[in-house]
Amino acid sequence: MWRCPLGLLLLLSLAGHVALGAKQGRVRRELAPGLHLRGIRDAGGRYCQEQDLCCRGRADDCALPYLGAICYCDLFCNRTVSDCCPDFWDFCLGVPPPFPPIQGCMHGGRIYPVLGTYWDNCNRCWQAGNHSAFWGMTLDEGIRYRLGTIRPSSLVMNMHEIYTVLNPGEVLPTAFEASEKWPNLIHEPLDQGNCAGSWAFSTAAVASDRVSIHSLGHMTPVLSPQNLLSCDTHQQQGCRGGRLDGAWWFLRRRGVVSDHCYPFSGREQDEAGPAPPCMMHSRAMGRGKRQATARCPNSHVNNNDIYQVTPVYRLGSNDKEIMKELMENGPVQALMEVHEDFFLYKGGIYSHTPVSLGRPERYRRHGTHSVKITGWGEETLPDGRTLKYWTAANSWGPAWGERGHFRIVRGVNECDIESFVLGVWGRVGMEDMGHH
Repeated sequence: MWRCPLGLLLLLSLAGHVALGAKQGRVRRELAPGLHLRGIRDAGGRYCQEQDLCCRGRADDCALPYLGAICYCDLFCNRTVSDCCPDFWDFCLGVPPPFPPIQGCMHGGRIYPVLGTYWDNCNRCWQAGNHSAFWGMTLDEGIRYRLGTIRPSSLVMNMHEIYTVLNPGEVLPTAFEASEKWPNLIHEPLDQGNCAGSWAFSTAAVASDRVSIHSLGHMTPVLSPQNLLSCDTHQQQGCRGGRLDGAWWFLRRRGVVSDHCYPFSGREQDEAGPAPPCMMHSRAMGRGKRQATARCPNSHVNNNDIYQVTPVYRLGSNDKEIMKELMENGPVQALMEVHEDFFLYKGGIYSHTPVSLGRPERYRRHGTHSVKITGWGEETLPDGRTLKYWTAANSWGPAWGERGHFRIVRGVNECDIESFVLGVWGRVGMEDMGHH
């Protein structure tokens, strides 16, 4: 059954690797079917304009990657079989495109706009959008550079769960958001860029909130993912992926400094050379306090205090237990499987839509990611049923999803989100409560 206005967008972002070669000669390009004839419709976006590209005559180098294909910004663009970039006509020629782009997708003979949200047979659809951060990236690259949590070993997956017991007659609220219970102590999502380091970003995000909550707001650090990426090197691979259990071990035994002290250096995909060397090691300072052995890499910041946590614990996968833990102790970390359609999420309550079934396997790849769950809620559907969801923070920056956050169906282990959920306590001593 059709679920969402998504078919087009998946065609767009999963368009194959059969790129039209930019330098493969006149005949090949003249005979190549136009992008629109290959099912690729305008994804919007400023291609020629972004690169300030408008070449005179025939210039095959005047090309840009376009959703798995190549589009051109030169005046050779054939008017009937077009390989032009979507904004070629209005930016380079100042005229409307000869075939108006379909902004949306067809369902039942109707065209639905890309950013709409629709009901179909009483099923809520989530909204899809086209994120400029992913333009020119293939699905393979998205999975390789935008995730980066290695699925835990069976030993770790079988980690003893701590069961949270609900008291007899205890009723949890229908909606909860950590930032409302703990204002100013819940930090906004960071952006991992093309660094496959969600293992470090989600760990730092949950630890930041929990240290802030457990110190009653005396310490409110944004902890440094870069400190983990560069210094937690035992069986970890920095921007090429890492393990959650190793990240929490490091935070407990070594600790990390703030993001201000040790900012994210950002690693572009395929960047040659080793990861940035570790700039900070911690040393004990007596009475449980630790301080880094070096000055902050950010020379404008002097505070190189190290923050630590207690041993991490795993929650049961029952949504009520996760909810109670979240409400009492703060945001939790969750593992999840990311499928091709999650990259396109713009808003609404996400559930994986298997629109790519029947397509070649390379369009159906998925990978393991980790995120911070911050709350929950529910929506009533038109037929009276209730759709329950989690709210969570991703690490793909504020432009993705709902200001960097997303909602996902709760209680049915959607995309494995309830299969491996972790909590931790900030290590906070009495002396920490007085002078921060």
